[in-house]
Amino acid sequence: MVYEYEGKGKIFTDVVRKHPLPALIQTVTHQIRGYVHVSPGERVKNELDRNELFLAVTAAEIMDASGKVIYQAPFIAVRREQIVWVIPLDEEAKASHE
Repeated sequence: MVYEYEGKGKIFTDVVRKHPLPALIQTVTHQIRGYVHVSPGERVKNELDRNELFLAVTAAEIMDASGKVIYQAPFIAVRREQIVWVIPLDEEAKASHE
């Protein structure tokens, strides 16, 4: 990673670009439908294996056990240790769940 320094000491780094991938996430208590952001050329598994406490999900819909949407948020951070499984979805599969 390249670092640049401003005269006042502010540090600038390269922008990390990721691609949004629609996914269905099962946590211990809920299902979440939204976008997981994956680095170009990497798999969802690579993103899940990162050594970070939370997984960022955008355009999130949190569903109860019956599949009813109980909450929507433009962004949520899901604690990785609470994730049971993740299914990457294509846009057609996401539309069929709506």
